Amino acid sequence: MAKASLSLKISLCAMASLILFGLIFPTTFKNLFSHPEVHLYAKFFHVLSVTTVFANALIGTLWETRGLLSRKAPVIRYTYQTVTWLDSVLTAPLILIAVVSGVLMATNLGGVWTIGWLSVAFVMFLFSGLVWVVLDIPTQYRVNRLFKGLDEKNDVLPSQVMGLLWFRLGVNIFSLFPLIAIFVLMIFKPELKPIGEWFRLH
Repeated sequence: MAKASLSLKISLCAMASLILFGLIFPTTFKNLFSHPEVHLYAKFFHVLSVTTVFANALIGTLWETRGLLSRKAPVIRYTYQTVTWLDSVLTAPLILIAVVSGVLMATNLGGVWTIGWLSVAFVMFLFSGLVWVVLDIPTQYRVNRLFKGLDEKNDVLPSQVMGLLWFRLGVNIFSLFPLIAIFVLMIFKPELKPIGEWFRLH
Protein backbone atom coordinates (compact mmCIF):
# COMPACT_ATOMS: atom_id res chain seq x y z
CA MET A 1 0.00 0.00 0.00
CA ALA A 2 2.94 2.36 0.62
CA LYS A 3 4.09 2.10 -3.00
CA ALA A 4 0.53 2.62 -4.20
CA SER A 5 0.17 5.71 -2.00
CA LEU A 6 3.43 7.12 -3.39
CA SER A 7 2.21 6.57 -6.96
CA LEU A 8 -1.01 8.40 -6.15
CA LYS A 9 0.81 11.36 -4.60
CA ILE A 10 3.22 11.66 -7.54
CA SER A 11 0.36 11.61 -10.06
CA LEU A 12 -1.66 14.21 -8.14
CA CYS A 13 1.37 16.51 -7.79
CA ALA A 14 2.15 16.18 -11.50
CA MET A 15 -1.44 17.05 -12.45
CA ALA A 16 -1.53 20.04 -10.11
CA SER A 17 1.84 21.28 -11.44
CA LEU A 18 0.66 20.99 -15.05
CA ILE A 19 -2.52 22.95 -14.37
CA LEU A 20 -0.70 25.67 -12.41
CA PHE A 21 1.97 25.99 -15.10
CA GLY A 22 -0.72 26.45 -17.76
CA LEU A 23 -2.52 29.10 -15.70
CA ILE A 24 0.61 31.08 -14.74
CA PHE A 25 2.47 30.84 -18.08
CA PRO A 26 -0.23 30.41 -20.75
CA THR A 27 1.91 31.63 -23.67
CA THR A 28 4.88 29.41 -22.80
CA PHE A 29 2.51 26.52 -22.20
CA LYS A 30 0.89 26.97 -25.60
CA ASN A 31 4.22 27.21 -27.42
CA LEU A 32 5.47 24.12 -25.62
CA PHE A 33 2.54 21.95 -26.66
CA SER A 34 1.62 23.44 -30.06
CA HIS A 35 2.87 20.63 -32.27
CA PRO A 36 0.24 19.37 -34.77
CA GLU A 37 2.24 16.21 -35.49
CA VAL A 38 1.57 14.86 -32.01
CA HIS A 39 -2.21 15.38 -32.23
CA LEU A 40 -3.01 11.85 -33.43
CA TYR A 41 -0.88 10.22 -30.74
CA ALA A 42 -2.38 12.49 -28.10
CA LYS A 43 -5.87 11.56 -29.29
CA PHE A 44 -5.12 7.83 -29.05
CA PHE A 45 -3.74 8.05 -25.50
CA HIS A 46 -6.52 10.41 -24.44
CA VAL A 47 -9.34 8.13 -25.60
CA LEU A 48 -7.57 5.06 -24.16
CA SER A 49 -6.90 6.63 -20.75
CA VAL A 50 -10.30 8.28 -20.34
CA THR A 51 -12.14 5.10 -21.31
CA THR A 52 -10.05 2.99 -18.94
CA VAL A 53 -10.51 5.43 -16.04
CA PHE A 54 -14.27 5.46 -16.52
CA ALA A 55 -14.46 1.68 -16.90
CA ASN A 56 -12.36 1.14 -13.79
CA ALA A 57 -14.49 3.60 -11.79
CA LEU A 58 -17.73 1.97 -12.92
CA ILE A 59 -16.63 -1.63 -12.43
CA GLY A 60 -14.96 -0.81 -9.12
CA THR A 61 -18.18 0.79 -7.87
CA LEU A 62 -20.23 -2.24 -8.88
CA TRP A 63 -17.70 -4.59 -7.31
CA GLU A 64 -17.63 -2.65 -4.03
CA THR A 65 -21.43 -2.57 -3.94
CA ARG A 66 -21.60 -6.35 -4.20
CA GLY A 67 -18.91 -6.68 -1.54
CA LEU A 68 -20.75 -4.43 0.91
CA LEU A 69 -24.06 -6.18 0.30
CA SER A 70 -22.42 -9.50 1.20
CA ARG A 71 -21.76 -8.12 4.73
CA LYS A 72 -18.83 -10.53 5.00
CA ALA A 73 -15.69 -8.89 6.38
CA PRO A 74 -13.13 -10.91 4.33
CA VAL A 75 -14.99 -10.19 1.08
CA ILE A 76 -15.40 -6.49 1.87
CA ARG A 77 -11.77 -6.11 2.95
CA TYR A 78 -10.41 -7.85 -0.16
CA THR A 79 -12.68 -5.90 -2.49
CA TYR A 80 -11.85 -2.58 -0.86
CA GLN A 81 -8.09 -3.19 -0.88
CA THR A 82 -8.12 -4.23 -4.53
CA VAL A 83 -10.18 -1.23 -5.68
CA THR A 84 -8.08 1.29 -3.73
CA TRP A 85 -4.89 -0.34 -5.03
CA LEU A 86 -6.18 0.07 -8.59
CA ASP A 87 -7.01 3.72 -7.84
CA SER A 88 -3.40 4.37 -6.88
CA VAL A 89 -1.46 2.35 -9.45
CA LEU A 90 -3.85 2.57 -12.41
CA THR A 91 -6.43 5.32 -12.13
CA ALA A 92 -4.17 8.14 -10.90
CA PRO A 93 -1.47 7.69 -13.62
CA LEU A 94 -4.16 7.30 -16.30
CA ILE A 95 -5.83 10.53 -15.19
CA LEU A 96 -2.46 12.24 -15.59
CA ILE A 97 -2.16 10.83 -19.12
CA ALA A 98 -5.73 11.93 -19.88
CA VAL A 99 -5.02 15.49 -18.71
CA VAL A 100 -1.71 15.81 -20.59
CA SER A 101 -3.03 14.33 -23.83
CA GLY A 102 -6.26 16.34 -23.59
CA VAL A 103 -4.35 19.57 -23.07
CA LEU A 104 -2.08 18.70 -26.01
CA MET A 105 -5.07 18.33 -28.34
CA ALA A 106 -6.83 21.39 -26.94
CA THR A 107 -3.70 23.52 -27.37
CA ASN A 108 -3.53 22.61 -31.04
CA LEU A 109 -7.19 23.62 -31.39
CA GLY A 110 -6.72 27.01 -29.76
CA GLY A 111 -6.75 26.20 -26.06
CA VAL A 112 -9.02 24.61 -23.46
CA TRP A 113 -10.80 27.87 -22.62
CA THR A 114 -11.59 28.89 -26.22
CA ILE A 115 -13.87 25.93 -27.02
CA GLY A 116 -17.20 25.89 -25.22
CA TRP A 117 -17.89 22.18 -24.76
CA LEU A 118 -14.23 21.50 -23.98
CA SER A 119 -14.01 24.15 -21.27
CA VAL A 120 -17.16 22.73 -19.63
CA ALA A 121 -15.78 19.18 -19.85
CA PHE A 122 -12.46 20.26 -18.35
CA VAL A 123 -14.14 21.98 -15.40
CA MET A 124 -16.33 18.93 -14.80
CA PHE A 125 -13.23 16.73 -14.92
CA LEU A 126 -11.54 18.96 -12.34
CA PHE A 127 -14.68 18.87 -10.20
CA SER A 128 -14.79 15.07 -10.30
CA GLY A 129 -11.12 14.96 -9.35
CA LEU A 130 -11.69 17.46 -6.53
CA VAL A 131 -14.46 15.28 -5.10
CA TRP A 132 -12.10 12.31 -5.24
CA VAL A 133 -9.24 14.17 -3.54
CA VAL A 134 -11.30 15.97 -0.87
CA LEU A 135 -13.76 13.21 0.07
CA ASP A 136 -12.59 9.83 -1.17
CA ILE A 137 -8.88 9.84 -0.39
CA PRO A 138 -9.25 11.02 3.26
CA THR A 139 -11.95 8.37 3.73
CA GLN A 140 -9.56 5.73 2.39
CA TYR A 141 -6.94 6.72 4.97
CA ARG A 142 -9.51 6.53 7.79
CA VAL A 143 -10.70 3.10 6.63
CA ASN A 144 -7.11 1.85 6.33
CA ARG A 145 -6.33 2.92 9.90
CA LEU A 146 -9.44 1.19 11.21
CA PHE A 147 -8.68 -1.98 9.24
CA LYS A 148 -5.22 -2.17 10.84
CA GLY A 149 -6.77 -2.29 14.29
CA LEU A 150 -9.25 -5.06 13.47
CA ASP A 151 -8.88 -8.79 13.88
CA GLU A 152 -8.88 -10.28 10.38
CA LYS A 153 -10.60 -13.38 11.74
CA ASN A 154 -13.79 -11.43 12.50
CA ASP A 155 -16.49 -12.09 9.92
CA VAL A 156 -18.40 -8.87 10.69
CA LEU A 157 -17.06 -5.33 10.42
CA PRO A 158 -17.88 -2.63 13.01
CA SER A 159 -20.64 -0.17 12.12
CA GLN A 160 -18.10 2.68 11.96
CA VAL A 161 -16.13 0.95 9.20
CA MET A 162 -19.28 -0.02 7.31
CA GLY A 163 -20.55 3.55 7.53
CA LEU A 164 -17.32 4.91 6.05
CA LEU A 165 -17.35 2.31 3.28
CA TRP A 166 -20.94 3.13 2.35
CA PHE A 167 -20.07 6.84 2.40
CA ARG A 168 -17.11 6.19 0.11
CA LEU A 169 -19.33 4.21 -2.25
CA GLY A 170 -21.79 7.12 -2.37
CA VAL A 171 -18.97 9.52 -3.21
CA ASN A 172 -17.79 7.25 -6.02
CA ILE A 173 -21.29 6.97 -7.47
CA PHE A 174 -21.70 10.74 -7.32
CA SER A 175 -18.36 11.30 -9.08
CA LEU A 176 -19.44 9.01 -11.94
CA PHE A 177 -22.07 11.49 -13.18
CA PRO A 178 -19.58 14.19 -14.24
CA LEU A 179 -17.60 11.52 -16.11
CA ILE A 180 -20.72 10.41 -18.00
CA ALA A 181 -21.46 14.04 -18.88
CA ILE A 182 -17.88 14.46 -20.14
CA PHE A 183 -18.32 11.50 -22.48
CA VAL A 184 -21.52 13.09 -23.84
CA LEU A 185 -19.67 16.37 -24.45
CA MET A 186 -16.73 14.57 -26.11
CA ILE A 187 -18.99 12.68 -28.53
CA PHE A 188 -21.66 15.27 -29.41
CA LYS A 189 -19.53 18.45 -29.04
CA PRO A 190 -22.53 20.79 -28.55
CA GLU A 191 -22.32 24.47 -29.41
CA LEU A 192 -21.64 26.08 -26.04
CA LYS A 193 -20.05 29.33 -24.98
CA PRO A 194 -16.67 28.96 -23.27
CA ILE A 195 -17.05 29.04 -19.49
CA GLY A 196 -15.13 32.33 -19.30
CA GLU A 197 -17.93 34.03 -21.26
CA TRP A 198 -20.65 32.79 -18.92
CA PHE A 199 -19.66 35.28 -16.23
CA ARG A 200 -18.93 38.33 -18.35
CA LEU A 201 -21.17 41.29 -17.75
CA HIS A 202 -22.49 42.90 -20.93
